[in-house]
Amino acid sequence: MAINRKTCLVTGCSSGGVGSALAEAFKDKGYHVFATARSPSKVPQTLHTASNVTVLALDVTSSESIAAAAEAVQKQTGGKLDVLINNAGLGLNMPGLDTPMDEARKLFDLNFFGALEMIQAFGPMLVTAKGCIVNNSSVGGLQPFPFSSMYNATKAALIIAGEAWRLEMAPLGVRVITLLAGGITTNFLANLQTPAYPEKSYYLCIKDMIEEQPAQVPFGVRPEVFAHDVLRQVEKGTTGKFWVGGGVCIARFALWLFPQSALDRISLYQKPFTKKLAEEHKKTA
Repeated sequence: MAINRKTCLVTGCSSGGVGSALAEAFKDKGYHVFATARSPSKVPQTLHTASNVTVLALDVTSSESIAAAAEAVQKQTGGKLDVLINNAGLGLNMPGLDTPMDEARKLFDLNFFGALEMIQAFGPMLVTAKGCIVNNSSVGGLQPFPFSSMYNATKAALIIAGEAWRLEMAPLGVRVITLLAGGITTNFLANLQTPAYPEKSYYLCIKDMIEEQPAQVPFGVRPEVFAHDVLRQVEKGTTGKFWVGGGVCIARFALWLFPQSALDRISLYQKPFTKKLAEEHKKTA
């Protein structure tokens, strides 16, 4: 028998992250939630035991895994999905000159192409339900941060593509929301990938500075607060870009008001590497 309540699928629902908080918020609102993760064992037990949650294995970088999840959801819902939340993603902390190309491609496969393939696979179900797609992007997609070029590029791609998908899918009755996410107190910084540096990297002299991260996310809000803000926007019929999370009011104002040179100074204040790198380069030049 098909599920007769609203449905929501969330990718990247490992414990302690934004995905599990989103799944909890939609569950509590009465949706039937498909909480997905590459490793279902990492999904919180509260989601495993909830009567209106189905936990599914889903790797958004695998076409086979996406197809299997789509088939499972279609069988349970009768071919409809009200909300798709593309949340799965990772960061990468490394200079562009040193980033292995296979790692860069893997990041795009996860953060961008994974979202696109999910939309394609679940598109017919979303159209049938006149549903809503939520893509979790970042303010980092609007402002360059040193040593986050690949991550920021994936988020910038998701922003511009999400806005195009919004226009393309509106005539089909599907809304697209692009989250410009600010600070959230998750394990994101602790989970940043940092591949090995080449032996002749120009940046070895500041490697410690690059890899150093703040003890906590600046302006971070709790994932639960973030998730309920997103839920409200889905419920009220929002479409397009939505700024959400810690510090977004400041970021939005700064991006509107300040010239790029001032924004660069703000970024470099957080990673004041320029002088040391220039000095070390002169010694070896």
